[in-house]
Amino acid sequence: MPSPAANLVNLERVSKSYGVRPLLTEVSLGIGAGERIGVVGRNGDGKTTLLEVMTGLEEPDVGRVSRSRGLHVGHLHQADQLEDTHTVREAVLGGRSDHEWAADSRMREIVEVLLAGVTLDRAVSGLSGGERRRCSLAELLLGDHDLIVLDEPTNHLDVEAVAWLAQHLVRRTSALVVVTHDRWFLDEVCQFTWEVHDGVVDAYEGGYAAFVLAKAERSRQASASEMRRQNLARKELAWLRRGPPARTSKPKFRIDAANALIEDVPPPRDRLELQRFATQRLGKDVIDLEDVDLRRGTPGAGERTLLTHATWRLGPGDRVGIVGVNGAGKSSVLNLVSGALTPGAGKVKRGRTVALRHLTQQLDDLDPDGRVLPMVESYRRVTKTADGEITASSMLERFGFTGDKLTARIGDLSGGERRRFQLLLLLLDEPNVLLLDEPTNDLDIETLNVLEDFLDGWPGTLIVVSHDRYFLERVTDSVWALLGDGQISMLPRGVDEYLERRAEALHLESGLLAVESGVPTVTTPDSTVTSPESTVKARPGSAEERAARKTVARIDKRLERIAEQEARLNAEVLEHAQDYERLAEISAQLQVLAEERDELELEWLEAAEVLE
Repeated sequence: MPSPAANLVNLERVSKSYGVRPLLTEVSLGIGAGERIGVVGRNGDGKTTLLEVMTGLEEPDVGRVSRSRGLHVGHLHQADQLEDTHTVREAVLGGRSDHEWAADSRMREIVEVLLAGVTLDRAVSGLSGGERRRCSLAELLLGDHDLIVLDEPTNHLDVEAVAWLAQHLVRRTSALVVVTHDRWFLDEVCQFTWEVHDGVVDAYEGGYAAFVLAKAERSRQASASEMRRQNLARKELAWLRRGPPARTSKPKFRIDAANALIEDVPPPRDRLELQRFATQRLGKDVIDLEDVDLRRGTPGAGERTLLTHATWRLGPGDRVGIVGVNGAGKSSVLNLVSGALTPGAGKVKRGRTVALRHLTQQLDDLDPDGRVLPMVESYRRVTKTADGEITASSMLERFGFTGDKLTARIGDLSGGERRRFQLLLLLLDEPNVLLLDEPTNDLDIETLNVLEDFLDGWPGTLIVVSHDRYFLERVTDSVWALLGDGQISMLPRGVDEYLERRAEALHLESGLLAVESGVPTVTTPDSTVTSPESTVKARPGSAEERAARKTVARIDKRLERIAEQEARLNAEVLEHAQDYERLAEISAQLQVLAEERDELELEWLEAAEVLE
C-alpha cells in the first residue's frame, strides 16, 4: 500500500463538462491513504462524474489527475458489472468452494450478510435488481484495495445491513470515497465531506453533522459579507441618483465601483419548496388493525405468514416508522392499511374522515408520455394552500420544475424528479393520512431536507417505511418492527433496539432464520464455520497430513448431506405453516442437525489446522 504520507489521488485544476453544462470547474483536491470521504450534492451536480474522473473512467477536459503507482482501486458503480452467464459463486467468490471462503472469517462475514437468501450456484441472470446490487458490493468488499470508491452503496440494503456495512468500512484500512444520500451512514463512516455544487467542490472536516454545522457557519459569514456588499451598493447607487442626470457620466470611477459590486453577485441556486397544501380534517378514528392475519404467496408453494392475530391502532397525528428485514412484509403492511390488500382473518377499520394517499416504491405508475404541466393541470389548475390559492405552474416551480421541465415528458425526468412529481400529485388530493414507502429513493440530500421540513408541519397521520435511518428518526415519533413473530412490535428505543433484537434473533434462531425473515439462507454446507483466519493450505508429507485430508473430505460430504436435510425441512416449514405440532417436530430436527453440524465443524477446523 502507498505511504500514508502521500496522496493516493490528486486532481489539479480539473474541469469537466457535458454539452454546454460545466459539472467541474478547476477543481483541485486529494485523497490521502486511509481517509474516508463522503460526497454530497444535488442530483445532476456532478458527484458521479467526480468519481469517474478520479478513477480514470472519464478524462478531464482540462487539468491533470495523478494516481500513486500501483494503486489498486475498487469501484462500485450505480449499474452493476456482473456477467449474466456466471453463477453467483463465479461472479462474487471467483469460483471458490464452500470450505475455502467459509474458512476465512472476513469472507464468511461478507457472504453471510450481503448474500443471505442468494443460492451461490444460481445464475446471475436470474437475480433481482437488489440481489445483483448486493452481489456487486460483496464482490468488491472481498477484494483488497488501496482505495474503495462507492456510488450509492446503501441502495437495496435494509437498516441492519447498512449498519453492518458502516462498521465493516470503518474497520478497513483502505481509503474510501463514497457518494450517498444516507446521512446516518455519512456520520458513522466519513472523516471528511465534499459538497459538489455549481461546478466546485467544497471540503469540510467531519461527517454529515459536522458538514451541516460548518456549512451554516460559512453561510453566516457569507450573509454578513453580502449585507456589507448590499450596503455599499445602496450608497453608490444613491450617490449616482443625486443631482442632474448628466452627473452620472462624469465620475467614471464611481460607476465602475457600482458595477463591480453588482457583477460579483453569484447566480441563485435552484429553488425547491414543498408547498403546504390544505389538509382535510381528521377525526378521532383513523385506522385500526384488529386480530389480523396476513399471508403472501401461493398456498402450498412458498406462502409466507406475515401477521398472525396482530392488532395495531393508529390515531390522529401519529407519526410512525416501520422497520424489518427485506421480505419481512413492510410494504404488505402498508398495502393492508391502504386497502390494497385484504387480511386473511380479522378486520381493518378506517375512520369516516380518512383521506389516505400512498406513495409506493414504483415509479412506473406515471404515464411516461405525459407532460409535466398538463398532467398537473388535469388534476387541478388552482390549488388551495396555507398561503392562499396557487396556480399549477407556480406549484411546479415550488417543487423545482422550471423552464423546459414544465413541458418535459414524464419518461424523460430523472428518478429524483419523478419521485418529486409523484409526491406533488399525491399532495394535490389533500390527504390527511400519508403512507410513504421508501420515500428517500432517488432523492438528494437537499431535497430530503426540504421534504423533512414539509413533514414537520404536516398535521395528519404519517406512516413511513424506509431504510434511511436518519430520515426515519427525523420525521417519526415512534418505531415499530416486523420481527418475524407475526406481530407489529413497538420499539421504545427505536432503531438501536431493533438492531439489538435482530442480533439476538440471529444468534438464537439460525436454523429457522430463513423461514422467519421470508427468504432462504445462503445454501452452503460450511456457512457457519467460525474460526480459521485464512484459506486451507495443504502441506504434503506426513501420515498425519494424509489423515487430516481424509477427515476433511469425510466431514465435507456429511456437511453437504446436513445442508440438504436442512433445506428439505425448511421447505416443510413453509408447507406446514399452520400445523404447530409439525412445526415443533421440524424445529427439533433442525436443532439436532445444527448441533451435529457444530460438532463436525469443530472437527473440520482441527483437521484444517494440520493442513495449514
